Amino acid sequence: MGESDRVIIGIGGHAVALDVATGTELWRTKLKSSGVVTVSVLGKRALAATGGEVFCLDVYTGRILWQNKLKGLGLGLVTLPGTDAVAAAAVQGAQRSAAAAG
Repeated sequence: MGESDRVIIGIGGHAVALDVATGTELWRTKLKSSGVVTVSVLGKRALAATGGEVFCLDVYTGRILWQNKLKGLGLGLVTLPGTDAVAAAAVQGAQRSAAAAG
């Protein structure tokens, strides 16, 4: 199974890989916070961001390869390169967070 046979989503502070054909969960990795997670897949690596921090994950295992706390930049939403669908999800998450904050 290659990286194109899976989709990696961000939800509830996790990055989750799903088999595209069946929807079966392949792996789940808990990240720093329980907030909005943005994800971008770049070949055999996935970048996932939440709580002002970026994580690089192996797309086959979900293992965290490195993380960057983006020190001094706060805890805001981190945007990542990706498709229009990724960008739309990030915008929706930011709008929900802003609405909840009041």
